[in-house]
Amino acid sequence: MQPFRFLKEAGRAVFQDRYVKRASDMLREWDGKDGGSIGIIGVPLSKSSISHSGAVFAPGVIRKMLSSYSTYSIEEDIDLLDSVITDYGDIVMHPTDIVESQKRIAETMEQLVVVHPDALLIVLGGDHSISFPAVSGFKKRWKKIGVIQFDAHHDLRNLEDGGPTNGTPFRNLIESDVLKGSHLIQIGIRDFMNSKTYTEYGKEHGISIYTMKDVRNRDIKEIIKESVQQLEKEVDAIYVSVDMDVLDQAYAPGCPAIGPGGMESASLLDAVALLGEYDIVKAMDIVEIDPTIDFRDMTSRTAAWVIMQFLKGKKKAGWI
Repeated sequence: MQPFRFLKEAGRAVFQDRYVKRASDMLREWDGKDGGSIGIIGVPLSKSSISHSGAVFAPGVIRKMLSSYSTYSIEEDIDLLDSVITDYGDIVMHPTDIVESQKRIAETMEQLVVVHPDALLIVLGGDHSISFPAVSGFKKRWKKIGVIQFDAHHDLRNLEDGGPTNGTPFRNLIESDVLKGSHLIQIGIRDFMNSKTYTEYGKEHGISIYTMKDVRNRDIKEIIKESVQQLEKEVDAIYVSVDMDVLDQAYAPGCPAIGPGGMESASLLDAVALLGEYDIVKAMDIVEIDPTIDFRDMTSRTAAWVIMQFLKGKKKAGWI
């Protein structure tokens, strides 16, 4: 008799079907050497949120939720079975200094894109403030960057009233000369969640703004194709930033800034899958999930599915 054959590592004692591979099985701890073609990194910062947020816990929960899904897409008959995601772990944040934490994020991203210049990067926030240092570090590899931002908010708040918060990342990128306003496309901007001043700031700086009215009245795939065609003439790489509060509150109860009138999850998932098909799309972040207020991890589960849709698009187009 084989001794203790029913004992497994704590937390691993779950049902296993020999014919089903879980998405979480694609994760491999980084060995400090080769990073592979796909990398994931956690950025657990939420002290910079202008409202209470436990987004610091999101990277770990999103990773865990990958175990909820298999690697097979029945819609496209694509299996990610052999794909490997190098998990670089989480960046250590300063306990009190937000600016220092952002410096650490930028430095780490710079190092990653230099050491593994061809890796597809998936960044797990954290609140949306992390996009400023993440994109800044990303620019070490790609000099001309375009950003496609899914969000209910412009995130173009002034930096004088509160410093670098989760409401300022794209203004910070523009005013730091990291990103041209004309190279930023915002999708899903919502009624009663922004001020006229910041909408005008966006228009003055050439930002392309698709409101939720645009999303409702048009095919989301048309908007994505239009956005990529606009950017690919001007930039070397596109960075996708997914603020989960772009979704209607019914689909994302774990976002600190929930509200009605947002996108349906199917629309966001279709958009991300299509973005994955473009070679020029080199990185994506997912932000603004607070697992402490979520319901049955609904929002983190959707974030995990966003990752799978993105990789499905890359696989479909032959990029991974």
